[in-house]
Amino acid sequence: MSDLTDPLSLAQALIRCASVTPADGGAQDALAEMLARLGFTIHRLRFGEIENLFARLGTAEPHICFAGHTDVVPVGASNWRTGPFGGEVHDGVLYGRGACDMKGAIAAFVSAVAQHGPPKGSISFLITGDEEGPAIDGTVKVLEWMRANNQIPDFCLVGEPTCPVRLGDMIKIGRRGSVNMTIEVHGTQGHVAYPQRADNPVHRLLNALTALTAAPVDAGTDWFEPSTLQVTSIDVGNTATNVIPSSARAALNIRFNDAHSGASLTAWVRATLSRYAECFDLEASISGESFVTKPGPLVDILRRAILGATGIDPKLDTGGGTSDARFIATYCPVAEFGLVGATMHKTDECVPVAELRDLARIYRDIIAAFLA
Repeated sequence: MSDLTDPLSLAQALIRCASVTPADGGAQDALAEMLARLGFTIHRLRFGEIENLFARLGTAEPHICFAGHTDVVPVGASNWRTGPFGGEVHDGVLYGRGACDMKGAIAAFVSAVAQHGPPKGSISFLITGDEEGPAIDGTVKVLEWMRANNQIPDFCLVGEPTCPVRLGDMIKIGRRGSVNMTIEVHGTQGHVAYPQRADNPVHRLLNALTALTAAPVDAGTDWFEPSTLQVTSIDVGNTATNVIPSSARAALNIRFNDAHSGASLTAWVRATLSRYAECFDLEASISGESFVTKPGPLVDILRRAILGATGIDPKLDTGGGTSDARFIATYCPVAEFGLVGATMHKTDECVPVAELRDLARIYRDIIAAFLA
């Protein structure tokens, strides 16, 4: 790992740390060593059982931050071409858990800093070990520490694998919000032969769910596709065929655009339920609100760097699942750009070495343009 300008050896060092969430496996130590060699001031931030890291090079403005995670999902199937934590290269391709999600991108950004040299402004890293897990003691807590210590950047780039087919074909400038809800409708238990003496909560629940799913939540907005509501479970737990149950439960998830908030959607569901059920419980858990960094000077820096390196004018997109960018968006402008995500979370997760080096060059050009 002598040459910090080549992301291959850096990625191999990170992959060889078995950091299956919430374990760290030495990944944060390996990264801290790389950054210390480049002159970064390192802050090791442990919250609960999670290892996190914030590191900064320089004290001046402007300040660009790279955010990501060293934790990875479990290995899964055992029939890997190589060991999942071996970091081996075969036919020009680097294999290992985290190769594209997202130890490869972390290595590429470290390499980019080494290639760029000392900045005119500041470069920082916000790296958590809790992105693939509950995301409670990771980026959220580090951001709170950053605010308390006057370390909030002017712009943050998250290195999640954003590209569907080719490196450079997509930037994530936002993400949909996500809210999970559990519903329990209460009725009156009774004999199925005498329904007039009972109040069937199953019927009430089904009528409410039908109303919620009868029409699209919305038609989409400028930067987002239509919000979607999906019923994920209906459960009564009734083992008797001749008993109307006393309650019925359901679960749903809404992925929503910037026309809504988690609270407004919860209020909508509650109002709909109240039309069909006199007695019910509704619990909502908001995983994250929607956000968007609209095209402008910051996004243009990313587009120009990608176009110059790859010849591709990237699509600006807000689709897919959630990421830690949802937490960062409340503090500063944020966008996401990283490797092709075709093999993330799969057996034989991998990245072509040439693509890894191309990403490092793109990140170098982004740093140069931002700090110009």
